[in-house]
Amino acid sequence: MDKLNAMAVFVRVVESGSFSAVARELGTSQPTISKQVQALETSLGGRLIARSTRQLSLTDEGQRYFEQCRQILSAVDNAELSFQTGREQVAGPLRVASSVSFGRTCIAPVLGEFLACYPQVSLDLQLSDRNEDLVSEGIDVSLRIGELPASGMIARRLGHMRRLVLAAPAYLAGRGTPQSPEALREHNCLVFNLLPDAGIWTFIRDGHTQSVRVSGNARSNSSEAIREMVLSGLGISLSPDWLFMADLAAGRVVALLQDFTPSTLPIHALSPANRRQSARVRTFVDFIAQKLA
Repeated sequence: MDKLNAMAVFVRVVESGSFSAVARELGTSQPTISKQVQALETSLGGRLIARSTRQLSLTDEGQRYFEQCRQILSAVDNAELSFQTGREQVAGPLRVASSVSFGRTCIAPVLGEFLACYPQVSLDLQLSDRNEDLVSEGIDVSLRIGELPASGMIARRLGHMRRLVLAAPAYLAGRGTPQSPEALREHNCLVFNLLPDAGIWTFIRDGHTQSVRVSGNARSNSSEAIREMVLSGLGISLSPDWLFMADLAAGRVVALLQDFTPSTLPIHALSPANRRQSARVRTFVDFIAQKLA
């Protein structure tokens, strides 16, 4: 038995929560993966994983061994990387996570160009508006918008997302056009509620910052749902410019308060700290950073 390889398989089974998922990832069968983990258990003289029909859970010994395996594998990867610097091939599976709207609008359209440059990469794009657990879901890199909470993750800032205050002409015809941030208090503001302090919109003018608490009769955890509400004439939103570019060009929405600059949101690429920054991860993040620039 190749113990180092068996340890790597065990770690991936725990991270993904599935023997079958690791088998697909490695291009082998589920029984083969199961036998590797069982062989590792036999060599150790105890159970690592408490198997059930519904889910996998670690024994107490398995949890300790899992943490130690991750440290060992990370050290091996770092040693190889220091030896292979500049010679590592951009190839293999790459699992990328993003919010739904940002991934669909800004990431998915450029993936063809990336994969044409690196045809040996197999990319899995996961779109969700929740913040994934990168380790348990086997995510190599997550593209996140907004300030990051403190964590042990590796974060690289890729840039900032510009936002605009927007409304449909039909809404403005009925309610009037706000001329200042304070006037937003009198309007039906549609709030994207996944951001911290979502009901507080902040603007900068001539170096001065001004924050306004807004409210309205509808909110959502989906930026695309907010867009549909705006287009229907329901209210005003503070939204990413890229989400409304075609609507602005077609006159379906109007940008408001253009003398005031809404605060931007940072865009980060986030990776697990215990997983080596492979050539494909580094190359993909560099590529996305260039595209977002």
